[in-house]
Amino acid sequence: MYNFDIEKPTTVADAVQALGADEAQPLSGGQTLIPTLKARLAAPSKLVSLAGIDEMKGICMDDEGRLCIGGATTHATVMREAEAHYPALASLAARIGDPAVRNRGTIGGSLANNDPSACYPAGALASGATIVTNTREIAADDYFQGMFTTALEEGELVTEVKFPVPQAAHYEKMIQPASRFPLVAAFVAKFSDGVRVAITGASNDGVFRWTQAEEALSNTFSAEALEGMQADGDMIADLHGSAEYRAHLTGVMTRRAVAAIA
Repeated sequence: MYNFDIEKPTTVADAVQALGADEAQPLSGGQTLIPTLKARLAAPSKLVSLAGIDEMKGICMDDEGRLCIGGATTHATVMREAEAHYPALASLAARIGDPAVRNRGTIGGSLANNDPSACYPAGALASGATIVTNTREIAADDYFQGMFTTALEEGELVTEVKFPVPQAAHYEKMIQPASRFPLVAAFVAKFSDGVRVAITGASNDGVFRWTQAEEALSNTFSAEALEGMQADGDMIADLHGSAEYRAHLTGVMTRRAVAAIA
């Protein structure tokens, strides 16, 4: 890795100020950034660690019945503490990477990076979550804008994520064994006013809502309602699977998720 300075603020305000320096970059769990630095694909002059900011950690329920998770909360904490409030989200967190990754990686880091095969973007988008930053609140439908691209602006930090809790939900993930990222995964969330379905791991545009499946499931919530259906679009093709295979898996994973709920 290249040489760099590191700063460890204890408040969001101090972190934002530190990030005002030239080429400064936030460091959350570091599960993506550190390998990037090791490969010399990035060379920031300063890293601003968010690990010591207690106001960005923890899980609670707010007055509107939403599960609120601090941006610096680790996957392992979500796995343990969200179980009583939102089991599907806890299950999602429990299957991210391995124990080392789950104990270092954070929900805010995952959402800020928006890897096209990350798990949390599917949970946030299917839940209709609100991403809270140090300056504003962004609806999940507006937040995810393509592969590794979000609505975050320079100097914005994901400080909290607010999840409406559905009547029922399930996350179905086809794990790629080497990386433990999903080859394709579907998060299905059933609300009183309809169903939301988010797919990750499949598209070159990153996580997306599968509206055709949402309409079918809102009319008839059963796996049979999706028989023969698969998402379309610019699917990822690589050594792990063709575009056609990933498109096929969107239907398979979504039907399995619905069957698990039913």
